[in-house]
Amino acid sequence: MACTSLTIRTRGIPRGTWRNWSITLIGVMITLLANVALAQDMAPPTPEKGDVSWMMVSTAFVLMMAIPGLALFYGGMVRAKNVLSVCMQVFVVFSLLVLLWVIYGYSIAFTGGTAFFGGFDRLFLNGVTTASVVGTWSKGVYLPEYLYIAFQGTFAAITPCLIVGAFAERMKFGAVLLFMLLWFTFSYLPIAHMVWFWAGPDAYTDAEAGAAATATAGFLFQKGALDFAGGTVVHINAGIAGIVGAIVLGKRIGYGTTALPPHNVPMVMIGASLLWIGWFGFNVGSNLEATSLAAMVFLNTFVATAAAACAWTFGEWIVRGSPTMLGAASGAIAGLVAITPACGFVGPMGSIALGVLAGLVCLWAVTWLKHALGYDDSLDVFGVHCVGGILGAILTGVFASPSLGGQSWYDYVANAAGEFSIGSQLVSQLWGVGTTIVWSAVVSYLAYKIVDMTIGLRVDEDQEREGLDTAEHGERAYTT
Repeated sequence: MACTSLTIRTRGIPRGTWRNWSITLIGVMITLLANVALAQDMAPPTPEKGDVSWMMVSTAFVLMMAIPGLALFYGGMVRAKNVLSVCMQVFVVFSLLVLLWVIYGYSIAFTGGTAFFGGFDRLFLNGVTTASVVGTWSKGVYLPEYLYIAFQGTFAAITPCLIVGAFAERMKFGAVLLFMLLWFTFSYLPIAHMVWFWAGPDAYTDAEAGAAATATAGFLFQKGALDFAGGTVVHINAGIAGIVGAIVLGKRIGYGTTALPPHNVPMVMIGASLLWIGWFGFNVGSNLEATSLAAMVFLNTFVATAAAACAWTFGEWIVRGSPTMLGAASGAIAGLVAITPACGFVGPMGSIALGVLAGLVCLWAVTWLKHALGYDDSLDVFGVHCVGGILGAILTGVFASPSLGGQSWYDYVANAAGEFSIGSQLVSQLWGVGTTIVWSAVVSYLAYKIVDMTIGLRVDEDQEREGLDTAEHGERAYTT
């Protein structure tokens, strides 16, 4: 009936007119299809649900590293009268920095500006919507910007928490918070911008476009420094701030004359274990995608940590005559620190070698070097994080070589692994290490001095002897 009805309605139309209408109808259909295709090209890219899911898990894992992982790890190493003060510092510093990150930190670290300092386009997350996306490490692959902000926010928040271990048991709580605000603003954010800010892979369409894109990147990115997950940005940066703080504040009462052993080694072990688990989010999440490369990063993080724990344990056994749980836990953290900058560039065998070296070198740093220099870094932030970060950052320039099982760096113009030169890459890595050391040292010293001149850095002698738990917070971790 439909065809018959159509025949009746069109029967009186002249043949030429019908042909013109047909041509017009076909033209309209072609135009509509072209507009649909154009709209699809102009539509914002849709992130892969698998990548989004993995990055949400990774973000939660990094949160777990700080709370409760780092808090328990540090809390177990101090004396019983200071365990709550250390946990409180980690907990509140992390919380404060999350807020500062979304207010202005993300904008300064990850928007364009100069090679050393980002801009203010994203202050208060201005312009970020549920449709906003950011690039990953692959062309045409994106993440929701809100998720990227959250993931990078956990890095920005945990890094200052690491510094807490260097001046534990003697710094005012208010001074800790003010110092962290200054250091975060003028050390963490610029270093993060220098190392990690770039235009993204899609900007590298040809050699000319690639050169133009690199020219807008952070200073150390332009120098070719490789830092997959934060060896310079997180560990060297925090480690230098730690030793500067330990020197500026001075030694704890009784240091060198009275034993100051950890009050709860099982707590240290639990904290270190949570850090190890959470570090998979830290390192593997830095790939920003759930890919085969992420699987390699996962394995690298696994084996480097195990190698470092074994190296420290056996090294301590040989040197001191007995292996300790505190040593094994410290070795694991040293391995995690050292593999952090390298995990996306080296192979599993290079990771094992790096882990062994980290375990032994960091053991040397927290025993011989610390004694030789005479500083009181309460929980060995410098010896583990800074020394381990320096080792990992420099040796990334060696073990990333394909001749040693590494992945090289990626040439986004050629869409292939770049030609690798160990000598040239070591120069780039030294740029990253040296710049971070100098920048963090200067900012840290000035920040400590500003705090000392305004509200004072250190608790008085009576408060330190009493313990910061009761003197600063009116609480006790344990009751009798």
